[in-house]
Amino acid sequence: MSRTTGETLIRRLEAQGVDTVFGIPGVHTVELYRGLAASPIRHVTPRHEQGAGFMADGYARASGKPGVALVITGPGLTNTLTPMAQARADSVPMLVVSGVNVLPSLGKGLGHLHELPDQSALAAGVALDSARVTAPEELIPAVDAAFARMAEGRPGPTHIEVPLDIAGREHDGPLPAPPGPVVPTPSDAQIAAAAERLRRAERPVILAGGGATAAAEGIRALAERLDAPVVLTTNARGIMHGHPLVIPASPSLDPVRELIGAADCVLAIGTELGQTDYDMYCTGAMPDFPGLIRLDICAGQLARHPAELKLQGAAAPGVAALLAALADHTASPRQNAECARLTRERAYASLTGDQQAQIAFLNAARDALPGALMVGDSTQLIYAGNLYYDHDRAGGWFNAATGYGALGYGIPAAIGAALACPDAPVLCITGDGGAQFVLPELMTAVDENLPVIFLVWNNSGYGEIAVSMEDVGIEVVGCSPTPPDFEKVADSCGMPYALCPHDSAALGQALRNAAGRKGPSMIEIRTARMTRKTEADR
Repeated sequence: MSRTTGETLIRRLEAQGVDTVFGIPGVHTVELYRGLAASPIRHVTPRHEQGAGFMADGYARASGKPGVALVITGPGLTNTLTPMAQARADSVPMLVVSGVNVLPSLGKGLGHLHELPDQSALAAGVALDSARVTAPEELIPAVDAAFARMAEGRPGPTHIEVPLDIAGREHDGPLPAPPGPVVPTPSDAQIAAAAERLRRAERPVILAGGGATAAAEGIRALAERLDAPVVLTTNARGIMHGHPLVIPASPSLDPVRELIGAADCVLAIGTELGQTDYDMYCTGAMPDFPGLIRLDICAGQLARHPAELKLQGAAAPGVAALLAALADHTASPRQNAECARLTRERAYASLTGDQQAQIAFLNAARDALPGALMVGDSTQLIYAGNLYYDHDRAGGWFNAATGYGALGYGIPAAIGAALACPDAPVLCITGDGGAQFVLPELMTAVDENLPVIFLVWNNSGYGEIAVSMEDVGIEVVGCSPTPPDFEKVADSCGMPYALCPHDSAALGQALRNAAGRKGPSMIEIRTARMTRKTEADR
């Protein structure tokens, strides 16, 4: 039977292991939808293309597979650029497939619906690659190239656009099996050299970033073999939960910086050594990384920071190779676990009382929902947790408050995560401000009957921004948008609602109650509007 280019797209996505796509159909993508009804791929309809992109992001982080969004040309693609930029900053694999106007019209300014001067060039500003399919036979190579790019180097967003006059054209070519990715691997000599330096180290420290979550078990074994403290960036939280050697605190905090600076060998795994993790207070100075060894899949990342040894490869096989090379090594008894304990205590003590109280809320949530995916927006609880919080699931703590820092991420990303991991509890932590960016996406959770708990931290405005303005002597303006009545919002969506007292124990009980229900629910915590004045009054 003959098939169209659009139908071939769906078949190719199936062959690449895609089981879910997020999208809002439009006149520029109807031919891309032709094959979906007969496909096992699940289609999820957000309320805005930005929601589609953030859902794809959350799905990818939770599943480890690329998230896929189908969007129309013009506004559909531009609405998705923000999620693509967040995915680029956080190394999240995402494929965005868009329509575009007919080939003969492109770039001519003829006034077509949703026309852009150069849509592919616009997408290329944030995507790893942007490809235009100009003939049916180019479709399969374009899809395969996108998946290869996301697997063979640092992951990120990719983009393919399919013109209107190509999407419906017949494509009767073969459907060969997709080629496997070619992932870079460090040489035996590089592994041996790194192992020897680690073997000689008396004060080794491991830095684990978001790219290390797939190597969680190996990192635990490596840390124990080397007696090495392990410092976790935001996206690595959950690795080695509760372990004596783990430091689930930001390397921007002075006590953590001091531990790193006192090392005689630093092994950095899957971390870009970026400002929002290592210099979030914008001091202009990164921590010292003595004897730095970097293991990273991205050659570009390895070139951006000086290191004594650079190992290009994925975290899990790279850590396994280091373990094998150190198979006969047993660290001499040292005080590194004690150093890790003292660093944890000093890092926690360096936080404000408000931040410590917010971490107590997070600990209560973790204990009430073991093994949960906690998906956050830019809000006070998340800021505190990014400074110090020990999650119990590798890759189970992620948010948009680092990297690109897009507000409105939490609700749709949590929906994507719930679709990727239907057996895991999912808690979305959002502020009243961030929630208002994307409130309509709550109905997507209702449509899909997803058991996501939406926790709204309501301080009636943009509290952190108000404090930032006060700190530099600027009169606070624009930081007090009136929040909606969230109980009525939940009721209008047909989801259960609970107003929780400002108490961590009460939150734990509210979460346990919500976890026993089917479908989505909302919990609201109302807290005082945050300014320096209100902090001083407490």
